[in-house]
Amino acid sequence: MCLAIPMRITQMEGDDAVVEAGGIKKKVRLDLLDGVVEGDYILIHTGYAIEKLDKAEALETLELIKQVYRAGMTHDPESGSGS
Repeated sequence: MCLAIPMRITQMEGDDAVVEAGGIKKKVRLDLLDGVVEGDYILIHTGYAIEKLDKAEALETLELIKQVYRAGMTHDPESGSGS
């Protein structure tokens, strides 16, 4: 399964950008998008920005990802119940 993650552009230089989400920074390519600027939220997949997102949508998606992560951290797959 592949996931695309919303991240915020913190730096840009040509078609290269540094993006950040949850304290994680990553260098990505912007070749597939036009009209993005620093501060925009974009959807990242395999090192490429594939879509510009509305800030509210991006933040909601990031919160849902956090909730799924937290739920997984408290779930013991061996017992079928939370730990």
